[in-house]
Amino acid sequence: MDPATLAGIGIAVASMLAMMFLEGADPMSIMLPAPLILVFGGTFGVAMAGGVLRDSLGIGKQIQRAIKSKPVPSKELVDSIVKLAERARREGLLALEDAIKEVEEPFLRRGLELAIDGTDPEELREILEAEVDAKRKADKSGAKIFTDMGGYAPTIGIIGTVISLVLVLENLSDPSKLGHMIGAAFVATLWGVFSANVIWLPIGNRLKRLSELECAQMELTIEGIANIQSGTNPRLVSQKLKSLLPPGEAEDKAEEKKAA
Repeated sequence: MDPATLAGIGIAVASMLAMMFLEGADPMSIMLPAPLILVFGGTFGVAMAGGVLRDSLGIGKQIQRAIKSKPVPSKELVDSIVKLAERARREGLLALEDAIKEVEEPFLRRGLELAIDGTDPEELREILEAEVDAKRKADKSGAKIFTDMGGYAPTIGIIGTVISLVLVLENLSDPSKLGHMIGAAFVATLWGVFSANVIWLPIGNRLKRLSELECAQMELTIEGIANIQSGTNPRLVSQKLKSLLPPGEAEDKAEEKKAA
């Protein structure tokens, strides 16, 4: 599990609470049921209205994915592919039939199974690239509902504030209650802006980033499988795949080799 999402949201919440304590405010003063119901329920409702039902039903899984997913370093994937390339070069492609049982990456395993079954290299690449495209589109749909909620939430909060201010104007005859009612009126705006910028938009961006990393690794895997299938020298396979790594990971790999 990558703690970035939970840690980031926790820091943002702690910062807001610290500000309230320093200002002498009571944190429970913003925990009003009516604004919370309106902002969170209304935001989810309008986001559902702007998409399809399956996107809304899958929101729980997407939140779990954003919190629990931990990207595997690409250099580990490269090491696995190079080891498979060495065995295929030494013993033949069919020798990988036993080795793929130990491969944990599902996409790599499926690609190797197709290669071992004798799938034409061009057809194999088309099949795997189509799977990458399908994943990219699915991930885009999963992240969209959160970015939509991030856009709707502040406006829903303003609607709540306007409703509360209308009630304030209806009770001008009782000045003793006006201060509390006006303060409560702006709680909806607070929750709208807070939920958008601290919860929904960060989760949406997190899902987009995970998709980028996973799709990049799948494309790296396709190149590796193509080289294994063609019988390329393992050293050349290693150099090709390392050239596709992000600059930071490629430098880390070079430093490890120097240390060894």
